Amino acid sequence: MFSDYVKKLSAVQKLTPAEERELWCAYKETGDETARRRLIEAYQPLVFREVMPYRSLSSVMDAVQEGTIGLIEAAERYNPTRNVAFSLYAVHRVRGRILNFLRREGQVDLPCLEAQTDAAETAKELLVDECPSVAEVAEHHALVGVLGAAMERLPARERLVLEGVTIGGAHAQTMADALGVTPAHIYRLQQSGIRRVRGMLSRFMQHWN
Repeated sequence: MFSDYVKKLSAVQKLTPAEERELWCAYKETGDETARRRLIEAYQPLVFREVMPYRSLSSVMDAVQEGTIGLIEAAERYNPTRNVAFSLYAVHRVRGRILNFLRREGQVDLPCLEAQTDAAETAKELLVDECPSVAEVAEHHALVGVLGAAMERLPARERLVLEGVTIGGAHAQTMADALGVTPAHIYRLQQSGIRRVRGMLSRFMQHWN
């Protein structure tokens, strides 16, 4: 039950920066599964925040499970040596897992449908099914693949800013603090990354057409 999940969250102890560094070191350098479990547990509140707009759903615990899978995937891919806060790195993967599940589920309560997400979109807008054609589905999958490849080709900091701010919805100031730069520099990295991605997508679309 969601209420039981919330009670368990209240018992989660927050990590100090030193404790978190030690856990990441133990997990990434020696494969310590205890350290991995402790990190996932400590960041469950991130999943909770992303699930909260959908708490009235009967399938909310399934959404929690999907968000947790996204959290685990993020932990497996995270590189702590890049000095980017894990929460910034993980939030877009957690949110994406949850929203993809909700789109597949397609059955929601009206109050939740009208609730706004952090991106100022309603759940209704996110869940609408317009029954795309086979050709549209194929094109969409191709574009998603090209976008992923384009993101991978970006310089590391531009990619992190796009994943954290543009996709994940993090605040520029929060990302700036994590990277040790100014918010203005974050905006420059964001604009540069967007220009690069648009250029790569433009070349793809010319070929597609």
